[in-house]
Amino acid sequence: MKKRVNINSDNVWRSVDYPMNQAVVEPDGRRIHLSGQVAWDADFNALHLGDAASQTKAAFENINKVLAAAGGKLDDIVTLTTYYVREQDKELITEARRSILNREFGPATTGIQVAKIWNDDLLVEVVATAVIPEERFRKLDE
Repeated sequence: MKKRVNINSDNVWRSVDYPMNQAVVEPDGRRIHLSGQVAWDADFNALHLGDAASQTKAAFENINKVLAAAGGKLDDIVTLTTYYVREQDKELITEARRSILNREFGPATTGIQVAKIWNDDLLVEVVATAVIPEERFRKLDE
């Protein structure tokens, strides 16, 4: 069984206290590509208007729900891209992520500032790829 391997080179900048790794070698399992998640409830109502930290947490709550439907969890995430609108929210988003993600299982990650997400109420969108071990993977068509 191929296990997850985190790669961090001494010759590249390294995050000491941030839940991320420079690269992640996928373990055995089912690769799951998630659509971008935002701070919407099930009825497409935007949550936590103006609050990037709370919107980040809500996006991760949605990611967790999608992963759980397939037998996964947040520690299964191997890559993560965070899109954010306002420069001043970077540290708030970082702190929110720190409170959610396990440092040991930090994914390979990228953050990108954008002009706008889906609508003016949304400040953060998070896109994840996860690998769920076969023994936990839940087939949804059965």
